[in-house]
Amino acid sequence: MTQPELKDISPTELEVLKVLWQQAPLSANDIVEALNREGEWHEKTVKTLINRLVNKGALGFEKDGRAYLYFPKLAEHSYQRKESLSFIERVFGGKLAPLVAGFAGSNKLTEEDVAELKQLIDAWEKEQKHD
Repeated sequence: MTQPELKDISPTELEVLKVLWQQAPLSANDIVEALNREGEWHEKTVKTLINRLVNKGALGFEKDGRAYLYFPKLAEHSYQRKESLSFIERVFGGKLAPLVAGFAGSNKLTEEDVAELKQLIDAWEKEQKHD
């Protein structure tokens, strides 16, 4: 999946992307239906969001008879990585430790979170030794 140069994705546009990351391709009506399982979305609003995402290069489409089927051109993990790094840079001056310390200090880290962080650090250390 090629990654487009991204302009900012709004929170409502992100909801459309989340639907398509779970299942694609989908028609605009299918996207509206999926979003309406979680809340109330107007068809016109969703179609506007889809068009914005197409214009930003985050969605692609193919014609299927009289309908258009939409699919993400932006991978979920790429979006998460970009947004995570942006957040850490803006809020924590690019340093990850204060973020983790904040979660640890407020007891928001579960045992599973700690185990996963340890695995990530171990894997990173092994990779650094081989470079």
